[in-house]
Amino acid sequence: MADTGQAPEPPRGGPPRHRRPAALFFEPPAGQQEQEHFFALETITDPRELLDRATELAVAFQAAADRSMEFQALAAAQLADPKRFDALPAAAVAERAGWTEDYAVKMIEYGRELLRGPS
Repeated sequence: MADTGQAPEPPRGGPPRHRRPAALFFEPPAGQQEQEHFFALETITDPRELLDRATELAVAFQAAADRSMEFQALAAAQLADPKRFDALPAAAVAERAGWTEDYAVKMIEYGRELLRGPS
């Protein structure tokens, strides 16, 4: 059955169904580029408040990056696990993640440490 772009047939005896376009809540200005917004930092005028908020964001992003790296290491260790029938060599893990092979070996080892848990 080909799609004709028309609304589906209404159930028998029911009112016809019409699709309405999504509502626009504002009209984008013609020819103007939208200003970049970064967590509303550009709206903070007090330098003390700006420093506090920017520092808070920097710490949060660093914590997120550290946690993400741990998950990368876990995944690398799992992919390279020799117990898996489809285990990948370090070179394949490196290629998949965009790392050097030496870095992949280190991440695989780090991931194995994380999988072993605290000593």
